[in-house]
Amino acid sequence: MLFRATASLLISTLRLRTAARYRIAAEDSRHYSKVDVMLRFTKMNGAGNDFVMIDNRNGDVRLAREQIVRICDRHRGVGADGILLLEKSTNGSDFRMRYYNADGGEAEMCGNGARCFARFAKKTAGARDKISFETPAGLIGAQLHGELVTLQMSEPTDLQMNVRLQIENEEAVVHYINSGVPHVVVPVSRIDVLDVRGKGEKMRRHKLFAPKGANVNFLEKRGPKKIAIRTYERGVEDETLACGTGVVASALIFGAMQNVSGTVGVLVRGGSELTVGFDRGGGQFRNVTLTGPAEFVFEGTIEI
Repeated sequence: MLFRATASLLISTLRLRTAARYRIAAEDSRHYSKVDVMLRFTKMNGAGNDFVMIDNRNGDVRLAREQIVRICDRHRGVGADGILLLEKSTNGSDFRMRYYNADGGEAEMCGNGARCFARFAKKTAGARDKISFETPAGLIGAQLHGELVTLQMSEPTDLQMNVRLQIENEEAVVHYINSGVPHVVVPVSRIDVLDVRGKGEKMRRHKLFAPKGANVNFLEKRGPKKIAIRTYERGVEDETLACGTGVVASALIFGAMQNVSGTVGVLVRGGSELTVGFDRGGGQFRNVTLTGPAEFVFEGTIEI
């Protein structure tokens, strides 16, 4: 009887140990399968506006808002103003561009990001020096000239000059245009002494631009066809070193204010000078282009 009891106890102990071993192995398996979910990316910047670029032509990448926020976090992630996905076209153009701001929200267009997108498409997908890609803001064309890229922008809409905004106890006269995304442009005498974040945040959330709000650009005239700007970007919710659609919006508003067309040089906070070309006629802007740099920074992988 004692032998049987001892044998029974030994078998039970072995079963418990085996079960525990399999449970630990299963937990380790789940742990390692999580670690193995690694996302490849390329970091780029356009005039200081920085982005995480992802090749999603196979359609496997589906990022949740919290994942986008973490990837863009400058302390816990890669660090970026936004994320761009290279995807297959659905309308006969070469590619589709998806853009997400650092807060995880999808935006219609990003000018600096689009220039980076064009160079990324050439390096990753073997694209030509002249390509087209679809965005929610319309079809965008790009021509590569080395590190410089010229974008053929969609036609701007909803030009509104001399809009009066009541901001707390002050009234501000601003201008508005949609250059792919909505932009407010505020002429000032000096941009170096401005509280861009404080003023920009209040204007960006003004009820006139509800529900999505608008980007806010402060414009200083530097010459007959030259301006300097600083931009508060929605989605980033702070001043950025550059904003491509903000550069375009500011140049077009300057053209309307000064009754000029052709090309306007735009100096951004990051130190780069971009060029906006356009034709004016009948109160409309046509053939709008944006030329500026797009640079590769580094490549890597991140766990998501």
